[in-house]
Amino acid sequence: MKVEILTPDAVLFDGEARHVYLPGSDGALGVLDRHAAMITTLTKGTVKVDTAEGEQAFDLNGGTVEVLDNKVLILAS
Repeated sequence: MKVEILTPDAVLFDGEARHVYLPGSDGALGVLDRHAAMITTLTKGTVKVDTAEGEQAFDLNGGTVEVLDNKVLILAS
């Protein structure tokens, strides 16, 4: 699935991933390939992106995430 992590200042990640771990406002959640569509908010925490090259971690202060059409778009603050 395609994953983008954007902040007002930079693109932190733009690429393919097998799994994304998110610190959701209502609890942690994971997104796999072909996940159902959703929009939710994120709390301060670490987003982990599992790619073919290994896992990458990004510390965020919160934000929103949209999962739609096998794409994960994270707008972080």
